[in-house]
Amino acid sequence: MCYIEDLAVVSPNRLLVSNKSMCCVQLLDCLQRKVLSKVQLHVHCLPRRICLIDKNTAAVNVGDKKIQLIKMKGKKLTKGRELEVGGSIFGLASSGKSLVVSYASPPWLEVISMNGKVLRQFDKSEISDHFMFPFFMCTTPSGSVFVSDFGSRIIKKIDEQLNILKTFSSAALQMPWDITAVTDDQILVSTFKNHNIMLLQTPIKTMSTLLEKDDGIVAPYALTYCPDQKKVYVAQNRSDTIKVYQLAYI
Repeated sequence: MCYIEDLAVVSPNRLLVSNKSMCCVQLLDCLQRKVLSKVQLHVHCLPRRICLIDKNTAAVNVGDKKIQLIKMKGKKLTKGRELEVGGSIFGLASSGKSLVVSYASPPWLEVISMNGKVLRQFDKSEISDHFMFPFFMCTTPSGSVFVSDFGSRIIKKIDEQLNILKTFSSAALQMPWDITAVTDDQILVSTFKNHNIMLLQTPIKTMSTLLEKDDGIVAPYALTYCPDQKKVYVAQNRSDTIKVYQLAYI
């Protein structure tokens, strides 16, 4: 049994998975359909969001106020440093050699170092003008970060200094959930309520539906994209199944 909270592509056909029900982080071989390695966490440190820092390191928020670094070497996962943060984490992304963290109550964004030191914070006087519930984040190939705001149906693009670069809003963003970057200006968005996966193209501010209920998408909870294979991996709400779709036309 597993409850998949998040996914990250480590290399073609290998995924890093945060498994909430088994309280662990797992490395999966998608071709052989087996677990290669896992890191067991404390029973009170449930893993949630995952982001890759580099080819050998990942970060996952565990519990309310902690981030666990995960070391990857070949097929082996081991624990790295544990970082303490100032609130209950909802979103987690990497940018350069730092981590971007979002909180939802109250809404808040900050950049922290790999030692847990706060480097930058979003202006408190302006935060409510831009975010209500900044739940999910993803990093683009160039290092900028997209933030999905659950409460306002808005997605924003920010840089590593927390400057807002672009804002996109659409009525099609019904309960925008997880997001993953395709390019610097294209992201995939799972809409929990509408049971679909959409492609957002920020330069022309358009959204198109790529996958929907007829394709087997039901309550998409977590997703990640593999640029080398042009595949999207989708985990559904409270499910132990990961669905793989070929998106050769992106």
